[in-house]
Amino acid sequence: MKHTVVALVEDRPGVLNRVASLFRRRGFNIDSLAVGTTEQRGISRMTIVLDGADGIVEQVEKQLYKLIDVVKVSDLTKEEAVIRELALIKVRCSPEQRREILDLVDIFRAQAVDVSPTSLMLQITAATETLDAFIENLRPYGIREMVRTGRIAVTRGARATAVHEREAAPAERFHEQAGRRPEEDALPYVSK
Repeated sequence: MKHTVVALVEDRPGVLNRVASLFRRRGFNIDSLAVGTTEQRGISRMTIVLDGADGIVEQVEKQLYKLIDVVKVSDLTKEEAVIRELALIKVRCSPEQRREILDLVDIFRAQAVDVSPTSLMLQITAATETLDAFIENLRPYGIREMVRTGRIAVTRGARATAVHEREAAPAERFHEQAGRRPEEDALPYVSK
């Protein structure tokens, strides 16, 4: 089963390496990893997709929380969430096949982003299953090159994985003793 885990981490050099090393040491296999900035300065969001048994997510959460750079971990596997992937696909295309492929592009709500005499480059943003179906429909034409971002996910409704409230007093004392101070009253704490 595929599990989607979101980790909010401090946006500084070496954090991605520490997280990846944790997975390597523990023998967890990362199916995909997408990292980007968030609405909060100093915080990055990692969306990690793991393949394995249900108990793996609990182990991953515990291990991630041991890293000082990790602010919050959320398991979105069983949550109602909007999950998307982006793919760029370069497919072989003769002038006679172009209309057939562009019909597929319309059906899957993709876009043609580059055209040459012998190929088309297509862009699609969709749920994983839709993206997989699109790729399978393009295979007979000959995929020359393809890149996928991996999943990104946000929970539906009012629930959020972001951290906007102050930490409890014991947590604030811990961060202060560790030399971590809030930047201009921003949350969460950021290492100096």
